[in-house]
Amino acid sequence: MISKKTEKVISNKEPEKGLLVSLQQRAGRGNSGRITVRHKGGGVKKLYRMVDFGQAKKDVVGKVLAIEYDPYRTAFIMLLEYEGKERFYQLAPHGMRAGDEIICSDGGDIKMGNRMRIKNIPIGALVYNVELYPDGGGKIVRSAGAGARVLAHEGNYANLQMPSGEVRRVFQNCFASIGSVSHPEKKYEQIGKAGTSRLMGIRPGVRGKVMNPCDHPHGGGEGNTPIGLPAPRTPWGKLARGGKTRRKSWTNKMIISRRVKKS
Repeated sequence: MISKKTEKVISNKEPEKGLLVSLQQRAGRGNSGRITVRHKGGGVKKLYRMVDFGQAKKDVVGKVLAIEYDPYRTAFIMLLEYEGKERFYQLAPHGMRAGDEIICSDGGDIKMGNRMRIKNIPIGALVYNVELYPDGGGKIVRSAGAGARVLAHEGNYANLQMPSGEVRRVFQNCFASIGSVSHPEKKYEQIGKAGTSRLMGIRPGVRGKVMNPCDHPHGGGEGNTPIGLPAPRTPWGKLARGGKTRRKSWTNKMIISRRVKKS
């Protein structure tokens, strides 16, 4: 769902054929073939754009040929052309336009879209497409409108404030792009009708309280009765809101302060 204001940002250009791949539709299923994410299926056919989240071309100036829509992500992507007519897709920062030039290097100008190591980025700058380990490719801060702020440089680490408010440490030698991700108005867009939701591959969901007791913890009862539990549950009896879902990870030690909980 794209607003008329957003359509002015997108270039009137067909996708780059050499960077398109057809992916098998898995409809919310994992590698075992079982459904791991419910309410997915159908939708219009779409082609995956091969986006470079790392540093495929270093120390070479790239020119932005077009800003394009990507059906597989909330942000826009930009088509870059380098010497020898080589072309790559990358995440587009907010404010980027066709004709602009960017570069990826260890250090350089603090300019929107430029990519460099975090140790060379000044405190207070916004960054996106951040690596978690050096030369591993951008892994975090990639959704529409997202941007992390550099708070401090301490030894081998830099402190970044995530869009959620969480503050975490990242290796100084990791790469990050200057700016924030494009399409920040995405959060204000409304689907509008059920048919659009189906075209997006989202199938209808059924409320637990209208199910039978054997199918959902909220099920059973006559009429509009309460669920009879202190907190909402999933079909498998786990907390649906407020329950911790993060497993133990080596990145836990990199978190300085957790995100602020919404009241």
